[in-house]
Amino acid sequence: MRPLRSLRSLRPAGPLRLLRLFCLAVLLTVASASPAVAHDVRAGADLRIAQTIAGAELTLVIKATTRVPGPLRVEVVGFPTAPALDLRLRSMTDGRVTHGTVAPGRPSQLRVEETGPHELTVAAGGEIATIPFRVLVDRGSGWEYLIYGGLFTAGLLLVGGLLSGAFNRRGRPAFVVTAVAAAGISVAALIVVLEPWLPAGSPDGAEPRPTGSALGRPYVQRMVSTVPAHPAAGEEFVTRVELFDGSTGRPVDDLAVHHEAMAHLVVTSEDGRYFRHVHPLRTAPGRLEARLRADRPGRYLAYVELERTDSGGQLLTGSFTVAGPESPPTTSPDPDARDATAPPETGDASDGRDATASTGPKPRDATAPPGAGDPDPASSPGPGIRGAEAGTVTMTPAVPQSGRPATIQVVTSGTPKPWLGMAGHLIVRAEDGEFLGHVHEMGTPGSRLRFTFGFPAPGRYFAWAQYATDRGITTVPFTVEVPR
Repeated sequence: MRPLRSLRSLRPAGPLRLLRLFCLAVLLTVASASPAVAHDVRAGADLRIAQTIAGAELTLVIKATTRVPGPLRVEVVGFPTAPALDLRLRSMTDGRVTHGTVAPGRPSQLRVEETGPHELTVAAGGEIATIPFRVLVDRGSGWEYLIYGGLFTAGLLLVGGLLSGAFNRRGRPAFVVTAVAAAGISVAALIVVLEPWLPAGSPDGAEPRPTGSALGRPYVQRMVSTVPAHPAAGEEFVTRVELFDGSTGRPVDDLAVHHEAMAHLVVTSEDGRYFRHVHPLRTAPGRLEARLRADRPGRYLAYVELERTDSGGQLLTGSFTVAGPESPPTTSPDPDARDATAPPETGDASDGRDATASTGPKPRDATAPPGAGDPDPASSPGPGIRGAEAGTVTMTPAVPQSGRPATIQVVTSGTPKPWLGMAGHLIVRAEDGEFLGHVHEMGTPGSRLRFTFGFPAPGRYFAWAQYATDRGITTVPFTVEVPR
């Protein structure tokens, strides 16, 4: 009889062991779940893509789609304004095409018939860009069915346990049924708590992920050129970046949207007096183009920030030369360029053209004392930065050290609003052009920006802080000397 009793005493432990094993399996699933890719477009989220088109800096917003067939809403946000854009939406699956027009405050309502790859062609001012994207619809998580199924089953078992207890004196069946129902409720509650960390299923229309290699796709190769090949100072030209796969030679056309753009193009002159931060247009598979105008001859450096799907972020570099004008212009060579060091009434670009330009005096030295060094040195108000005028730059420590982080604060003209997903951007270039850094604002409230940046080596650095307000995009240039 003792062995029989011992076996009976072990029976209740069976369900407990199963429950423990199930919970352990759930925890292992959570621990092994692959982290979400930072810049992947998800179902239920708006897609925001910055474009520099027709001389304006703007952001196209493709609203999330909840059902297909159904409407697809497209909006545009200008910095500070944007022209009317002609839209053409084409399904890459069946070739269906719809047209529309969008402008600030006047969204466009297009129609999609199915999920999957689409192309949105945008036209304005003689420029055309084609943006590939995917229409995604969330099909629901499989974990939700498990939660609701567990709760429903637990409810039935609880009712059955209560009925069994009412008609059974000993109550053992009722106890077992109730215990199993309680376990079901516990598991369902656990999944509800852990659901944000559980692997989600792919939405309808998602791109199939490659499974052959864990290394991702190879990095992008590039060619940087201009049209015409030898642009003249004061004349408009096109900066062209061609992207191709070094292993196949084919154009790379699988860029991921990151920081609300397919690519970020930064062009500076060697001396740092000229600066442009624009978002080139995709004019063909593997081809990005941006219209620019340089005010002086010389060598110009180009940097392209992009991210290829399953390959991570990259910084591509190139250069080109601008020749002297054939005949001296009778007016300013670049009437649309704005000097970010000028007073607010002239420093902000109110018409949206070349709003990120900075071509005036030599960049200010943020580490020099007032009245020394450059003609327009930055003052150093210290802790009282809130009372300083717009454009004032301070640094902590006042003399930065290479390899150590420094805090850079910039007083703004008004409260910045989000641009490219951030309140502010800081772009830093080494004087020799061999290094380019790009960091974002730390979330400081009020009319100032604060950045943390580590200068990699001693030397002279050109820097540009950028932010957006209702008046447009403002660029604050300054220089930093990092001692040896």
